[in-house]
Amino acid sequence: MCPLQLRKLLFVGWVVGYVAFLLSIKRMWTGKYIRNPVVRSLLVNMLSDLDTIDVTKWYRCNPDQLEESLQPLFIQNQLDADTRAFVEQSEEKSTYLFTQIYYSLVSTVLSPLVSRTSINGFLGRGSMFVFSKNQFQQLMRIEPDWVTDRLLDLGAGDGGVTKVMAPHFTEVYVTEVSLTMKRRLRKKKFKLLDIDAWQETGFKYDVISCLNLLDRCDDPLHLLKDIRQSLVPGTGRLIVAAVIPFQPWLEIGGRWERPREYIKIQGKTWEEQVNSLTNEVFRKVGFEVESFTRLPYLCEGDIARDYYLLDDAVFVLKSSDDQVAAP
Repeated sequence: MCPLQLRKLLFVGWVVGYVAFLLSIKRMWTGKYIRNPVVRSLLVNMLSDLDTIDVTKWYRCNPDQLEESLQPLFIQNQLDADTRAFVEQSEEKSTYLFTQIYYSLVSTVLSPLVSRTSINGFLGRGSMFVFSKNQFQQLMRIEPDWVTDRLLDLGAGDGGVTKVMAPHFTEVYVTEVSLTMKRRLRKKKFKLLDIDAWQETGFKYDVISCLNLLDRCDDPLHLLKDIRQSLVPGTGRLIVAAVIPFQPWLEIGGRWERPREYIKIQGKTWEEQVNSLTNEVFRKVGFEVESFTRLPYLCEGDIARDYYLLDDAVFVLKSSDDQVAAP
């Protein structure tokens, strides 16, 4: 057997073994082969249908643990039709076995070299869900027909969340680091700005969104200060979504590193970390909370899970100067 044929045979054998391994992992995730009853119960609960799990915990807040000034600003949300549709779509995609095997194979090969975001952009997968259109309107306290001039979505990813906000703005600007995601944003006709030049356009923004970016940013406090200077005075608003527990890391290529400007948030519960974010971060850079809510941060799944879920605190912030100037 020649060396070329041997290499081909080894490659085919590797692919077959890899597929068999993925199928065994998929089989194990059903919980049938987990002996520990507690672990099995947790896995079954995580992978159960929405109608059989307690989704209220995705939105639950204990107001007594919030500082007094924040308590009246909390907006209670619940599972709505758009959120359910995203989860059900993710569940359906996870059943496309050969597609998921292909995604997994490509991710395994590329992950040591490029970021997970860029891999997802290349594969056309990994869409995120932060809020529905109704949840966005409720958080912003706007009517469905409310429209203003400019939105800037920092770190927009594939533009899925940008698309939810876009109908309320005549101009929509985005930034993104990943080259593959930039291509997807251009296809959606959003105006792409350089990550180092969005604050130098010569105009200000009515709304800037910074969704799940503070914990993946090298200098988050500097970013917040730039945002504050780039908002329309008086009426400009910042939307911040932060994953809680707050754990800052930077994804550089295929590795993870600590950011240069590390924010340490105090507290063990969701509510305690909201208090800390408000006092130790937002107020120190000149922002005040106008409203906030708890929402699930959802991502399309893979061969192992139908979808991935993290806890988000989503804030609408205004400049402290605006509050002082208000009558």
